[in-house]
Amino acid sequence: MKWSKFYILLFSLGVLVSCGTTGHVVNTTAHKHKKKTSVAKTKKSKNSTYTHSASPYSVEVSSVLNEAKRYLGTPYKYGGTTKSGLDCSGLVINAFDAVGVKMPRISRDQANEGKEIRLRDVQEGDLVFFKTSGSNISHVGIVENVKNGEIFFIHSSTSKGVIVSSLEETYWNKRFVKATRVL
Repeated sequence: MKWSKFYILLFSLGVLVSCGTTGHVVNTTAHKHKKKTSVAKTKKSKNSTYTHSASPYSVEVSSVLNEAKRYLGTPYKYGGTTKSGLDCSGLVINAFDAVGVKMPRISRDQANEGKEIRLRDVQEGDLVFFKTSGSNISHVGIVENVKNGEIFFIHSSTSKGVIVSSLEETYWNKRFVKATRVL
């Protein structure tokens, strides 16, 4: 019995640091151009036409972003994973679940999924990670758009819920740690 309480405490602490952030809002509108795309390696290959800005855009990336956008305006809730409230890692879990990709529960562990990429190489659907408290990764966002080199990401902030922010904002820029590509 003592061990189960210990593990519950550890899990709670892990989730506690998963999304401690403040929110900054940026309104973005995606400009769309037709691009021929292919599905990521985790699925069977097939070609499809999707629209988006700067880069080839897979069906899976589109699905992840569409799912994440369904939560815009949803309030922040520590440990939440539903439309009534969710945290940053809960948003990522739900968005990637739309394409059958199971993600870990906390942002620090999500940062170990996929392949690390250079910031200048990020595309829509990639993940961006931040240290907003302490020395570990504690926040995650999904790249929603890259326009003229500016990276916009959707995430759940503690103060404003699910919003789109820019990596050029001083708050986020100073706390950026790494980017990864899961799809």
